[in-house]
Amino acid sequence: MAQSHDIDTAVENITNHILAAADIAIPKTSGKQPRLWKPWWDEKYAEAFRNQKRCWDRFRRYPTTENFINFKKAKAMARRIKRQNQNTTWQKNANSIHCNISSSEMWNKVRKMLGTYKKGHAISFLNHNGQTVSEVIDIANILGAKFSKISSNESYPPVFAAYKQKEERKALNFKTSTCKEYNAPFTVQELTAALNKTRPTSSGPDRIHCNMLKNLSEKSLNVILFLFNRIWTEQCFPALWCKAVVVPIPKPGKDPHNPSHYRPIALTSCLCKLMERIVNTRLVYFLEEIGHLSKFQSGFRCTRGTVDNALMLETAVRDAFITKKHLVSIFFDMDKAYDRAWRYGILRDLYKMGLRGNLPLFIKNFLGRTFNVRVGDVLSDDFPQYEGVPQGSVLSVILFVIKVNEIVQQLPQYVHGSLYVDDFQIHCAGVNMSFIERQLQTAITAITNWCDKNGFVLSAQKTNCVHFCKLRGMHPHPEIFLNGTSIPMVSEAKFLGIILDEKLSFRPHILNLKRKCNKSLNLLKIFSSTTWGADFSSLLKIYKALVLSKLDYGCTIYGSARKSLLQTLDTIHHQGLRLSSGAFRTSPVQSLYIINKEPALELRRHKIALKYYFKIKSNSEHPMHNKILQPAFGTFYANKKSYIPSFGYRMRSVIQTLNTQNVEIEPKEDGLPPWRGFNIRTIDEFHKLPKSLTSDNVYRQLFYYHRQQHKDFNSAFTDGSKTANHVGSAVVFNTFTVTEKLHEYCTVFTAEVYAILLALNVIGTSQDKKWIIYTDSKSSVEALLNVSNQSHPLLIKAFKKYLRLNELEFQIIFCWIPGHVGISGNECADLAAKNAKDMKYCFVPLSDIDHVLKLRINEAWQTIWNTQSNNKLHSIQPFINGFKSTNFNRKMDTKLIRLRIGHTHLTQKHLLKGEPPPTCQACNTILSVKHILIECSIFNNCRLRCFGNAHPFLKDLETFHTQTFFNFSRTLVFVT
Repeated sequence: MAQSHDIDTAVENITNHILAAADIAIPKTSGKQPRLWKPWWDEKYAEAFRNQKRCWDRFRRYPTTENFINFKKAKAMARRIKRQNQNTTWQKNANSIHCNISSSEMWNKVRKMLGTYKKGHAISFLNHNGQTVSEVIDIANILGAKFSKISSNESYPPVFAAYKQKEERKALNFKTSTCKEYNAPFTVQELTAALNKTRPTSSGPDRIHCNMLKNLSEKSLNVILFLFNRIWTEQCFPALWCKAVVVPIPKPGKDPHNPSHYRPIALTSCLCKLMERIVNTRLVYFLEEIGHLSKFQSGFRCTRGTVDNALMLETAVRDAFITKKHLVSIFFDMDKAYDRAWRYGILRDLYKMGLRGNLPLFIKNFLGRTFNVRVGDVLSDDFPQYEGVPQGSVLSVILFVIKVNEIVQQLPQYVHGSLYVDDFQIHCAGVNMSFIERQLQTAITAITNWCDKNGFVLSAQKTNCVHFCKLRGMHPHPEIFLNGTSIPMVSEAKFLGIILDEKLSFRPHILNLKRKCNKSLNLLKIFSSTTWGADFSSLLKIYKALVLSKLDYGCTIYGSARKSLLQTLDTIHHQGLRLSSGAFRTSPVQSLYIINKEPALELRRHKIALKYYFKIKSNSEHPMHNKILQPAFGTFYANKKSYIPSFGYRMRSVIQTLNTQNVEIEPKEDGLPPWRGFNIRTIDEFHKLPKSLTSDNVYRQLFYYHRQQHKDFNSAFTDGSKTANHVGSAVVFNTFTVTEKLHEYCTVFTAEVYAILLALNVIGTSQDKKWIIYTDSKSSVEALLNVSNQSHPLLIKAFKKYLRLNELEFQIIFCWIPGHVGISGNECADLAAKNAKDMKYCFVPLSDIDHVLKLRINEAWQTIWNTQSNNKLHSIQPFINGFKSTNFNRKMDTKLIRLRIGHTHLTQKHLLKGEPPPTCQACNTILSVKHILIECSIFNNCRLRCFGNAHPFLKDLETFHTQTFFNFSRTLVFVT
């Protein structure tokens, strides 16, 4: 199938076979969506609905008692199936919610739940050259011609067009006779890793979807791997993969009838994307290894993000404020940056890096392509994409990053900048405004000169400038020009999702954040008022995904705002927790935190900021590493308490408050070359026997038989142990034992992996070459089999050691054995790990920091909760652990939560109406939940019948079955 003489024929064969299998296994839809299709309407409910209709027709014609009863039964059955389907569908959608889901995606899920689909954004007409065009094919062709023209030479400035024509006469010869590691054939591990990272994106012109590839058999994947290696080594790109279907997406807030206001998103072959992902991993590793990418470029790099660039600017502004300086920042906008990226320039940069052979030639072939524009179900004519990188492809981002990388290097000494792909920002600080103006103007001149030689165009209208200053008196703004046009000076600018104002108070950002969160809370309001499906846990999950994720983003930066301003966000948090739990409006906020198991926003911000602090601390190459660990102007900040300190100083007080001073982070480990085969030998003899169904004696007998079969291999038993204040690792050999104590903050997984690393280090000094390492940690073996550059640092160290020993002709096999079944080596290793005393490894891996911070935040939270002795909930739950989740519906959940908090409509409505509190007519005391449940003498008989005690303790009621609790409240006709 993949061995055809022609690459195009091979690709076509594989594509046809996959589509043929899909035609057999996957049913097709008509493509026309019903007007109000309900997701819970399945065949079972359709049959029940038809039966209900038949029974109704029969009863309507023959109104007998029997027909009436049959109709009522059919109606009740249809209603029951409908509710079951609604609940099932709701749970299915709720389980698909995650913290990275956007509001638009969530609203789409809601509309699917309710069956109220929005009609597609069809392009009804376009205004083109003074005429109105309404024919679909004409609209598609106009957009196609527009997109093609943007990427043509006509869109470039004349200066660059001339330079481009001159430079492209110089041929780039990527051929080489030298064997480069990055040109090695692809491995199965690379294909599997790429497939696991693939998201279910839309299919391209070949109609193959990513989910089809994920469900292929191992044999089929080997065929695809063979095809990829043919394309790779023969340096020939399939013609089918050179075509793309472009979907025009209207730009938000722009006129949808203007052809210039659409963004082209290319749908390319998913097979091509899979291969792109493998190539992308190799290219990114190469770039990071040689240090080509600027340290100020944070876009799509491992352990980097948008917060890095925002923090660099915030720290510079804070330092300028404390030293009585001005800081002027310019936020650039690159016009049509992706569509105008110079292809020859990208290839020239690859050539200068020293790339030769398969990798650069694949990229060269990948860049040449044509496209059709799809409007509705109509495709335009074919159009060439002359320049640029296709938006929507896997390789596009890193290729664009390579092309724009040098722009930061054009800055003069006193001007600093940062990049997040094409989000480019520069700033300069100084006492003298004329000095700042000269420096920035010099920087802009250098930048524009660079753009003239690389094909980028900076938009003077969309570029803006902010003058950050806290000095008193009148200070003239600088006048800076871009391409002869003055850059507009604004009081605030949105940078990577964070609004920065000239005083850095973050008031505009927080107010905007509050507005966005209020809109997202409308979702909770919809589902919190329904009677089906909207259970407590699902609503809390939606709140975390839609609202709390917005509050979390950038809180490391905007968390430096004044406390009074940050408190305005607390109302959002409290409202979300009330809607999620169904708590009464008067419920104390501290009770809401306990019920929802969510701390206050201030504690949450501390946790996120500390996690970010330790992440930077673990990476010495991070541009903010020294500025955070050794922040400048300490004396100034200490003497001027009215100034908000920079991030490094803010963290010092948080670290001291949460007692995390003695945490030394494990430095970031260098990654593994993706082209290396990650083959680890394992023995899988004990997995077949479930531990719950197998006796210890059977395991021991099987292990003795296993050792007899592998008697020519030496054995090493590893184990890790963790107790309250002790973490240890141990390795037991035939004649000696090695033990080490770890930091108390390390997890048991870290202890297990470190024990394996200890074993490998000792084996490396041995004369014997054949070893089996036994561990009772199944997760450690699985992690070694799936190691990547994002894995645990000790895991990467262990894997590197394993590879070095393999090169020295060691034969090392890993074997999982069940723990605590009487295998002597494992038992000795377990005891040795618990008694380990010698500490040589004093670091805490970054992956274990989450656990540490959670403990410290919970301790601070518990301290606050201990002060709430008068809180009604505190009397039944003195700890922050909260309560076990229940499987009740919304109505029952709400009742139980309100009873626990002690705030119900009956007992607390007077606070909302401004009335005196209600009193118990029998006891002449203020009516409260506690009084009704355990004190009022009128209900003694009811309590005896339900709880076996006329006056039980309030805390003891939690020990009874929840249904008993509801039966008692129902007896009292107790309304919450």
